Amino acid sequence: MAEEAKKRGADAALEPLIFSIRNQRVMLDADLARLYGASTKRFNEAFKRNQRRFPEDFSFRLTAAEFADLRDGATGLQPTDPSVKNSIWSQFATRYSRRRTLGDRPWAFTEHGALMAANVIRTEHAVQMSIYVIRAFVRLRERVTANASILKRLAEIDASLLQHDVALRDLYKKLLPLLQPPPDPPKRRIGFHTDGT
Repeated sequence: MAEEAKKRGADAALEPLIFSIRNQRVMLDADLARLYGASTKRFNEAFKRNQRRFPEDFSFRLTAAEFADLRDGATGLQPTDPSVKNSIWSQFATRYSRRRTLGDRPWAFTEHGALMAANVIRTEHAVQMSIYVIRAFVRLRERVTANASILKRLAEIDASLLQHDVALRDLYKKLLPLLQPPPDPPKRRIGFHTDGT
């Protein structure tokens, strides 16, 4: 049980390193290199030697605009974990921009690309860490799925409430005349009347 809690903690520690770029959850080459126990330079060399193993849905290079946003800490490239505060985000941005020029833009790796990168690095540490990386991706996917199902259920409840609201308003309009007090009966006039009443 303690081992399971330790695994969950390691997975959760990796979640802030997963970014949402181009509507995909990715990790950047510098983070994967550090996790797999290699320098970013050596990691990218191994990646480039085996680039045929990485189709576009496994990895892609950031555009100049995406890299500039990343260096500036723009809100377009935020970590997918909402608990990461803006002050911590600036640390992410500066970590990626050190010693990197616009011509040396980072590579982004999807879940499958991160696993393939561990196979390319071929160290025991990389294989062990790839398990935690994949678990972090899976955990984020489960959260998104859970949130989507909750949002779908809330939309169904909202639609149901709107239907009930309309039905209740119709019922209220029909009951309103019945809820009004009866009209006062005509008062009998006292005295002599010439109009015949």
